Amino acid sequence: MQPRLTAAQLPVGHTEGEVHGFLVLRSLEGEIIAAGDLTQIARGNRVTIHSTFHFKDGSIQDETTVFSQRGVFRLINDHVVQKGPSFKRPMDVLIDCSSGQVAVRYSDDDGNEKVVSERMKLPPDLANGIVITVMKNIRADAPRTTASMVVATPKPRIVKLVIEREGEESFLIAGAGRKATRYVVKVELGGAAGLVAPLVGKEPPDTRVWIMGGEAPALVKSEGVLFEGGPVWRIELASPTWPEK
Repeated sequence: MQPRLTAAQLPVGHTEGEVHGFLVLRSLEGEIIAAGDLTQIARGNRVTIHSTFHFKDGSIQDETTVFSQRGVFRLINDHVVQKGPSFKRPMDVLIDCSSGQVAVRYSDDDGNEKVVSERMKLPPDLANGIVITVMKNIRADAPRTTASMVVATPKPRIVKLVIEREGEESFLIAGAGRKATRYVVKVELGGAAGLVAPLVGKEPPDTRVWIMGGEAPALVKSEGVLFEGGPVWRIELASPTWPEK
């Protein structure tokens, strides 16, 4: 039987530091949907990630994640806001791990604002906002890794993420060859919901993530959904382009 490691048991192999990256969100057909920025600031063992996507149709996704990296990764809080026509419903989700409080603010089908607030027993391997960070630290001898995640449907619930290696793929950087490890991330709903979901067509689609390894692992791209029932979109690193003079 293959070993299963959780984020709480995963040592910090690569300490996170200051980063400012540019992202692009595309359809699987290559159409640009949104432009994004990602900043990461480290103060001691406390790290803050802020990512934003500005959509062509005016929609916005804005997420701020704070976590610690004292030997293992531990989520402190996560706040994500999604609004605009690209999303099925406007949503504002705040997770506070110190208190266990999860608050979901959303609009129902009639446009009425609703708030769901629950105090939950949040597991130590909660990975909201830090899934890619955890994946950059997966050991080469760990073919399967698990972590937990709070999802808002809009009622918040905890699901299990199962991350497995699928193989290696080659890609080019300015014509030079590189290799990335492709991972598949599956969502396990668990309980009665897990049994019913495949029958009603609501089982979440898998996410795939490509990570380049080495002394400084990096995200190459990912393909997955940003919200329940949403389309599969691709996130890639973007390079600046300069206007012709």
